[in-house]
Amino acid sequence: MKKNNFIYLIVLLVFGVVLACQKDPGFDSNYPYILDYGGLTPPAIPADNPLRVEGVKLGRMLFYEPKLSGNNSMSCASCHNQKTAFSDTNRFSLGIKGHFGGRQAMAVFNMAWNTNEFFWDGRAASLREQSLKPIQDPVEMDETLTNVVEKLKSDSRYLVQFRKAFGSDEITELKISLALEQFMHSIVSHQSKYDAYIAGKATLTAEEERGRYLFFTEYNPGFPATSGADCQHCHSGPNFTDNRYHNNGLDSTNAIQDIGREKVTNNPMDKGKFRTTSLRNIALTPPYMHDGRFRTLEEVVEHYNLVHASSTLDPTFYQQLPKGLELTASDKAALVAFLQTLTDQNLISDPRYSNPFLP
Repeated sequence: MKKNNFIYLIVLLVFGVVLACQKDPGFDSNYPYILDYGGLTPPAIPADNPLRVEGVKLGRMLFYEPKLSGNNSMSCASCHNQKTAFSDTNRFSLGIKGHFGGRQAMAVFNMAWNTNEFFWDGRAASLREQSLKPIQDPVEMDETLTNVVEKLKSDSRYLVQFRKAFGSDEITELKISLALEQFMHSIVSHQSKYDAYIAGKATLTAEEERGRYLFFTEYNPGFPATSGADCQHCHSGPNFTDNRYHNNGLDSTNAIQDIGREKVTNNPMDKGKFRTTSLRNIALTPPYMHDGRFRTLEEVVEHYNLVHASSTLDPTFYQQLPKGLELTASDKAALVAFLQTLTDQNLISDPRYSNPFLP
């Protein structure tokens, strides 16, 4: 009887060792990823793709992986550089064949608070859908998803990491998009001087405070002494965007060359409308507007001081015409000073978002 018990124990031990060997490496490390978002409102992370430690890690690897491009020379990070708040300071990004894109690359931080589609014109319904489009764009990374999958399959690092992230080393287009979505959702900016001011831990200068007043106060031509610049109508909330699409008066009707949102909706009333970008880190992300036409914040403020009328101009601007906001030189400088308080220096140096392939 004792001999049988001993044999039984040996069998259990061997069976346990076999199970341990077959267990997906890193499975126990794939805990929920704790998102630090400070004073921002809780984000709406998709229920079918919650943030997990290993999923975010895989997404970070893919974000910096040049194998996602046709000639293995370009990654997502090529046009979304951490040091410039995950944006491209070129007016138009350069693709692998030396061709320039038609719009300025948008920054990809605080994507978890983006609630109304993606890209300047909203042509992607979700962040996972958005993540795959530049890969397939012949002007940008010019690669097929089939080829990307095959290239990643030949790299043992990815076989291991996909297993850790998804419980299987099968690599698919969907899993690639889900991992990229997880990483981009993990990139959060909430540590600017303005955030510290809201938390009662910093003081604005007199000029910054004047800029803050102008930014958040409505334009009122009847009371010019107390009238503001009315910026908050579109750049509202803790992320400084209303997540909507507007014609912000860049061009008159006949001068509009890029029809923007209209190309997606086929609605003529959407002509010249583009997504409202977050103003967080705006000082780090020149040039400005969908076509990068403005190199400086001073130029941006000058534009909003007197916009162009058009058939689809956002109604917010109607009462400002024909004279515009009539901001003084000191008012314009104050607005720029306030916008600079939205810069998050921690974002551009945070090792959680850096290239994992560099020492």
